[in-house]
Amino acid sequence: MEVVVPPNQEVSSGTEARRRQKPPNTTLKRAVVLLLPASCSRFLWSQPDQYRGSKFFLGAGFGTLLGLGLCQLLIVPMDITEELKMQISCTLAGLTTLGWAVSPHFRCSTLLMIPKFLGKEGRVYVLSLILAAIYNGPVTNTWHNLEEVTRSLGCVAEMQVNHSRHLWHMSMAPLRGMMDNLVRSGDKLDGEVKDITHAFVELNEEVASDMGYVLQQPQSQKDQPVLSTQELYEKKTKMRCEYVIQLGMQRCWDWFNEKHKACMEAVYVPLINHFLCLPMKMTFICNIVKVMHTWCTKNIPVDSNFGQLYDQVNYTINSFSQDFSASVVIEEKSQEMLLGFNVSAEMLMEEVTLQLQQHSNNVAKAISIFRFLLSFTFLLVFISSFFYTKNYCQDIRFDNIYITTYFRQIDARRRKQEKRTLLPLRRAEVSNIIFPCRLAMQSPELKNMVLELLECIPPTLLFLLACSLDHVLFTMLSIIQQHSYTQYTFYSSYHLSVNVTGKSLMAQLLRSTIGALNASSDTQLETSNIACLPQPRGMMREQYVRTCLPLVVLVLLCLLQVYTYRLRRVIAAFYFPKREKSRVLYLYNKLLQQRKSFISRQQKRIAQRGQQPPGLGTLLLRWCPCLRRCLRRSCTVCGEPRTPRDRICPAPSCGASFCRQCWREAGSLCLACSPMVHGFSQDSSEEDVWYDA
Repeated sequence: MEVVVPPNQEVSSGTEARRRQKPPNTTLKRAVVLLLPASCSRFLWSQPDQYRGSKFFLGAGFGTLLGLGLCQLLIVPMDITEELKMQISCTLAGLTTLGWAVSPHFRCSTLLMIPKFLGKEGRVYVLSLILAAIYNGPVTNTWHNLEEVTRSLGCVAEMQVNHSRHLWHMSMAPLRGMMDNLVRSGDKLDGEVKDITHAFVELNEEVASDMGYVLQQPQSQKDQPVLSTQELYEKKTKMRCEYVIQLGMQRCWDWFNEKHKACMEAVYVPLINHFLCLPMKMTFICNIVKVMHTWCTKNIPVDSNFGQLYDQVNYTINSFSQDFSASVVIEEKSQEMLLGFNVSAEMLMEEVTLQLQQHSNNVAKAISIFRFLLSFTFLLVFISSFFYTKNYCQDIRFDNIYITTYFRQIDARRRKQEKRTLLPLRRAEVSNIIFPCRLAMQSPELKNMVLELLECIPPTLLFLLACSLDHVLFTMLSIIQQHSYTQYTFYSSYHLSVNVTGKSLMAQLLRSTIGALNASSDTQLETSNIACLPQPRGMMREQYVRTCLPLVVLVLLCLLQVYTYRLRRVIAAFYFPKREKSRVLYLYNKLLQQRKSFISRQQKRIAQRGQQPPGLGTLLLRWCPCLRRCLRRSCTVCGEPRTPRDRICPAPSCGASFCRQCWREAGSLCLACSPMVHGFSQDSSEEDVWYDA
């Protein structure tokens, strides 16, 4: 078995060989040697026991800067207290400082965080940014539009209640006006009745008065007849007339007596004074007034219907003051709702808005907690980097699929020694190998990239769903806003007129009562629903770009992961160059073994493929052979698409297709129908070297 050994094992002795300068065995080392001074390259690729002091202080300084940078990037944006931020930042900076000062494994792990951040672990943090952007963008805007819908519906309900209230007031306004007029006319009528009663008091006192005559001795109750108002007033009038006549006669007598006395005092001569004052003794002249007594008896100045009219008027006035009253009582009855609570439109709006705000706050808290947890993804990144370093140093097969510069140097040296070489690789071998200096994506990377792109579908669908819902809701509300403007006009006219003609007291009373029914009302109310129309808020182009940017970054990271993951081996090879050499030697020896057993290995792989149950495509071909014309054939060994230069197995029962290169590498032998070749180390050749993503 041919085994490739390192150059220091091939050259057993000789100081000239040790003094001879070796060419750089990595692309990174070649670039450093070309760009930096020789002292810097010697310091970078020195042995662990060299420059210990410089490595300690430089590592501590760089570790401190790295820790502070990670704190600024990861710890500061967290929604925690400043004291806790300071404690976590100091702890992280101290750990990075100590680790970079003493441990090359820690240095390698921390540097591996850069490609890891740009890989699967870093995409978890980008996913938190995507969720935050979706929440701050379309979700928040959708929530605002939902609140606007709630406000619009509540406003419409309140407007309908107000319109019903206005219609009720407008319909009841004439009746209410008539009732108010009746109340006012009742008050006015009460005042007029009081004025009439007050004016009638004098007449009543005059009729009931006992002045103007002297009451005679009353007769017994049994003999005294019941007199009517007419008879009583006539009797009182006669008595007053007789009293006036008697009073006139008495005054006449008194006058003659006074004049006689005065005359006697003026004349002192006896006998003469009696003679001269004799005319003053003629009191019989006063009896002439008795002639009027007959007139008082026959010509009384009282109408014949005075008593009846007086009684009727007195009764009417008393009835007015006792029976007439007017009042309007308005009773307002409130009806409870179904749940037993009186809930107004304002309270209902406040309750719905409060519920929406609570749900919004809960979603915001959940998003903040989720972002807080995702902020610790740097721990996952560091742990993943640490395990990569550990597997790199312990498992020689781990991520060992790269054709490096040292691999090419080994192959070139073997070519000079005229030994079996590997480069250029066969097409079937290239499918599991990566050339790190090629810009094109290669087969192992392409498969992993497709899987990573498939993982971007859920957040993309979430973003499209949120934006679609927001756009649909905004469009619907915009249509409602543009085409739902309504203007309401209420017009009410009411006219009632009752005319009472005449100047009598009854006409005046009727005008005061029935005339209160006269009402006239012209009401016009104009309103619109412009205040209740929804005011939707749409997302601007900048908001869409800001929301879509983290998703674009996620997709770009999936594409760039192919190249960033190549840096992992470069960083690990920089810190562990001896381990990198042994890994390259292992890969070279493994490919040599596979090259020797190429035919048998490909035959075994084709046989295993034939033993697998047929897939859906194979079943369709069996059911419908005509589909073979539409099927695109490929090489049986490497899977390349069929070309006109491909070779077809001449066996009628086989028909396997081989590309020109695989046919030449197989020695012009059909690997599908030829007998199995039991060659060298078939079992060991099946050992797998995987590509870790």
